[in-house]
Parts: sequence; structure tokens; C-alpha cells
Amino acid sequence: MMAFSAVIEPLRVANVLCPEADYRWPTVTTSGRSVTSSSGIAFACDFNVAEGPDVDWLVVCSGGNADRYESPAAHAWIRAQERKGAMIGAVADGAFFLARAGLLDNCTSTLHWQSQAAFREEFPKLKIVSDLYVIDGSRFTSAGGVAAFDMMLDLIERRHGRSIATGIAEWFVHSRIRLDADRELLSVKLRTGVSDRRVLSAISLMERRLEGPLPIDDIAKRLDVSSDTLGRLFVANTGMAPATYYRCLRLRRGQGLLAHSTMRISEIAVACGFENPSGFARAYRDMFGRSPREQRRALRRSESVTR
Repeated sequence: MMAFSAVIEPLRVANVLCPEADYRWPTVTTSGRSVTSSSGIAFACDFNVAEGPDVDWLVVCSGGNADRYESPAAHAWIRAQERKGAMIGAVADGAFFLARAGLLDNCTSTLHWQSQAAFREEFPKLKIVSDLYVIDGSRFTSAGGVAAFDMMLDLIERRHGRSIATGIAEWFVHSRIRLDADRELLSVKLRTGVSDRRVLSAISLMERRLEGPLPIDDIAKRLDVSSDTLGRLFVANTGMAPATYYRCLRLRRGQGLLAHSTMRISEIAVACGFENPSGFARAYRDMFGRSPREQRRALRRSESVTR
């Protein structure tokens, strides 16, 4: 619901602030029936995909099960809109739906952090980055949540100018992200709350090497600091030693793969840098209070209730 609102609300205010703007946002679902969000709030839709209108921008918005959702009819409508010149986008895990239809081939995209590992496993040939959002030609994707808001501000700015986009941000008391910053480190900073650039760089290195973890001494050398200094910086900024923080990152990757992939637990263990499934299971239980198998069963039960 957050990402859904973040797409629509900037358009609504653009209509107020810009005389040339005349945005409308018909909602389209596979069935044409109302949709209930994960928060339990329902909203009516305007069309089913068989009756879907022609649009300039088409945005796929989904819940957490988009990695397994299939709809040939929806794919057909989206492809028809692409042929007619529409820009095609997604927020959060909607990127899975577009990728499955081949609509993210030959472009760079992003999606929610917790789903990126599973996305890379399923679509190894696609280029995925950890940016908050990406606009690449006629494709646009975001990590979801308020990142969708910044993506929409960027799209609106390209069409109506910076003053309108700035006015929309001010309307919602929102500070836009600085696109001239190091976008990789910016995304890490926003996700972690860490401000020290050396720690941010170390975390970025760790995130790129979750399957084959780097020794902490090697990370320190790459950053031109001593291992002791790096350790003090990590404790000051995260409350954890570097090795502990690294282990948590690997386990959170496992959590994402359990939720958004069909990989066997033994395969997930390897993908998270553990030598064997039993070591992964013990570490996972220590961190999350349940085994990987119990976690996957709980997720499946939750999905069946939501549906």
C-alpha cells in the first residue's frame, strides 16, 4: 500500500501544481474485482486486463508473493501497451512479474533489498543493482516504499521540470535523495543508518560477497585501514564487530531466499557462504528463533491466509 500510494499521490499533486498536467490513474487487475492489500485495506479497481485502457506509463504494484505470481493475460496486456509506446515500470517485487515476461531484458533494474538475492538466482542474466530506483530508457523500477515516491518525482521532473517536482516534494514535506551522490553507498546508508564512509564501503563489499565471504583483514586492506580500526568503527556505528555484522547479512540473505525462491535449503546455505546446511540452520535459529525449514513453512502458511 505504501508503494501504491507513493506512485499515485505525486501525480495527484502534479495536477494541482502544473497547468499542463492531466494525470489519471486507472487501476487494472487480472479479475476486475476489488483488491485487498496486506494491511487489510481494500480498494476497488477500474478494469480487468481484458478491458485495460491504453496508457503512457504502466506500473506493476504487487505484494510479497510476486516471485510466484503468474498471469498470461496480464503479461499480454502489458506487452500490448509496450508495443504502443508505454513506459513500463514496477515497484518493489513487481520486477519479478516483468522479468518473467521478458520485459526487463537488456535494461538495468532494481527491486526490494530482501528479494534481490532470489531475483538474481532466478534471472542470472538480468542486470540488477541496489539503487533506490532506476530509470533506464522505457523501463523504471524501484525498491518500493518511499523509493517509489522519489522515482515518480524524477519521472515528473523529466516531463514538467524541476520546480514542479520540487513543489510536490515540499507538498509532502519530503526531502528528495541527492542523485549526484554515490548511489551505491547512498542506498547502503539509507538502509542501515550508518554515516561513516569507511563502514559504508565495508558493508558494500560484504554485500557483494555473501556467497564467498571475504576475510575481515582483506576488507580492511581494501579500505586502507587496520583491522583494529575497522573493528572499532563497526562497533561505534553498528554495535557489532565486523564478522558479526557480516554473518547477519548472510543470514538475512538466507531469509530472503527462503521467502522468495524455491531453492533447497542446502542450496541456500551455500549461497549464504556456509559450508554445510547444519551450520546454516544453527546460525539461522540463533538469529531468528526458528530453523530455516520452520521459517519456510510459516511463510507458506502466511501466504495462504493472505490469498
